[in-house]
Amino acid sequence: MFRPEEMVKLDVITLNRYKDDLLTYLHEVGAVEIRELSVKIAQKDTPNEYHRKAASYSITISRLADFLRAYKRREGGGIKALFFPKEKPKKIYRYKGIEKLIKDVEEFLAKVEPEIKAAESRISSIQTEVERIKENIAVLEMLSELNIDVEYLRHSGMVEITVGAVERQKASQLVEELRKATDGKVAIVKKSFKDKVLLLIANLSKDRDKVNSLLAKFSVERIEVPDGRGTPRELAKEYRRKLDSKLKELEAAKKDAERLAEKYYEDVVFYQELMENERDKASVLPMLARTNMTFALTGWLPRVDVPKVLEGIKKVTNGKAYINIREPTKEEIEEIPIKLKNPKWARPFEMLTEMYGVPRYDEIDPTPIIAFTYSFFFGFMLTDFFYGLIVGIVAALLVKGHRKFNDGTYKFAYTLLISSFFTMLMGILFGSYFGNAGDIVLQHVTGNPNAHFWRIADSLKNPMFVLTLALAIGLAHLFTGYTIGFIVRWKNGDSKGAVLEQLPWMLIILAIAIFAVTGNAVPAKALFGIGIVLFAIGEIVANGGLAALMIISDFFGFVGTWLSYARLMALALATSGIAMVVNVLAGMVWGIKISVVPLGIIIGLIIFIGGQLFSTAINALGAFVHSLRLQYVEFFGTFYSGEGKPFTPFKSKREVSELELKIES
Repeated sequence: MFRPEEMVKLDVITLNRYKDDLLTYLHEVGAVEIRELSVKIAQKDTPNEYHRKAASYSITISRLADFLRAYKRREGGGIKALFFPKEKPKKIYRYKGIEKLIKDVEEFLAKVEPEIKAAESRISSIQTEVERIKENIAVLEMLSELNIDVEYLRHSGMVEITVGAVERQKASQLVEELRKATDGKVAIVKKSFKDKVLLLIANLSKDRDKVNSLLAKFSVERIEVPDGRGTPRELAKEYRRKLDSKLKELEAAKKDAERLAEKYYEDVVFYQELMENERDKASVLPMLARTNMTFALTGWLPRVDVPKVLEGIKKVTNGKAYINIREPTKEEIEEIPIKLKNPKWARPFEMLTEMYGVPRYDEIDPTPIIAFTYSFFFGFMLTDFFYGLIVGIVAALLVKGHRKFNDGTYKFAYTLLISSFFTMLMGILFGSYFGNAGDIVLQHVTGNPNAHFWRIADSLKNPMFVLTLALAIGLAHLFTGYTIGFIVRWKNGDSKGAVLEQLPWMLIILAIAIFAVTGNAVPAKALFGIGIVLFAIGEIVANGGLAALMIISDFFGFVGTWLSYARLMALALATSGIAMVVNVLAGMVWGIKISVVPLGIIIGLIIFIGGQLFSTAINALGAFVHSLRLQYVEFFGTFYSGEGKPFTPFKSKREVSELELKIES
């Protein structure tokens, strides 16, 4: 706790014939982050033909999976699936080398690909035909005002027919210019159509260029007349019959696709995952070094996984491998990947730390601290027992349903669940139960207009108390950060930075706390003075001639950071205020009756329940965001860089497949 996992450097040299098995083993174990190895006397490794086939088949199978997924019967869904998703069943594949896997994939594709592609091609062809028919129907509907056979709307010999649409304001001028250009040897029929004018233009073929030039000038939208005979209305009916026939054909084709999805989808995604993992495995080959007989790899490994990984490597290579485990050097500190290590109760909060950035190897992991402070700040800002209960119930259901996946939803819900306990606690301390609704009910039950639940203070009536408490919490939070920063710098050999950058603020905060608690100005002034002197010296050392400006800027920056904790009070008051407004609105309509029907109670309950749920959601969102801000900006700014490199192990992604390796037999 407070420190990342201890990491060691792993170097392996073994024979080329074990390469595929060793990489597969490491990929499935997922404990080593492989790094690029540069050796002058060796060359870089490259993917072979089987790796290239795996990449190609991955793309092919992905396309098949996408097609089948669109026609796969939906199962579950809705609220239940959100809270309690089902685990996908996994199929076991007995891995006997990439050559055997590629052969199995080729056999599978030879069986299913022709069927799936034929169904895809059929559906695509029918859909294209359906769209073409729909376009023709739309054109015929546009031409329906012209009560003539469409056969006459096509070009024939010496006369050229053009059908088009033009903007209404341009129509008259276009007609005039067409007649001038053709010396009146043109026939034009005009029909209004929505915001445009439909034109039927008949001109001599020798005037084609003149007419086309004018049509382009006036941006005439040409209309291609569909094939067939009869008036546009008559032909449209025929095309609608064709459309109905094609839609039935399309429905039948989709049914066939659904049957294929039912038959092959699970197998397709199974082989898709196998190929994607093979492609991922091949991505590390350029990081390896090789000779004609051997290859070498290097990477970082958590110390706790060393025994398991060493045993696996020895089994895969039959003991024919050189393995070196060494401690990282000081020069490698910045290169060491970071894997967070925390107790089980704090592990989900690692998500919040990782959102900002993981610590360097020589820094403190703040996750256990923010597990408490984030949850407490969230509860302080939301500050209502029933709001916390609602958030807690939703979070508990999500935690229960997603625990087996350990996914982002589980981690987020877990942080909300812990935060909800603090919210309920703070609600009790401030006597907030849906705002003042608890007091209203208590007064109604007891008949005492002054009755109220126990509380340490009423946040709306005593805002200064809440503000003082928020600022005191802020000082404690900042003092913790500066103290951690002091310890880390001192242990890392930066005693000057610890004394001149961290210690001054620790002394200043202590001085403020002593004066506020005891009122004794003498020790407070002494500590404050020492702190200010050290702070000034640190600014002079760091900034030279600009020290005077930086002293003012950084001191008031600290004050601003401290005052930022006033948001604890602001959001607590906002929660109480919004809840009280909802209660007032519900109370205003509560007594309304129409005859003997208590309409006001019905409307009041709708306002109360809907308003309080809305208030819970909007204030919980505010508490989540602002609690994070106090961690990331105010707290982390005192000691934490977050500039570490996350540990990204060479690891397979398995949702529907599971490899059974030869070494496990």
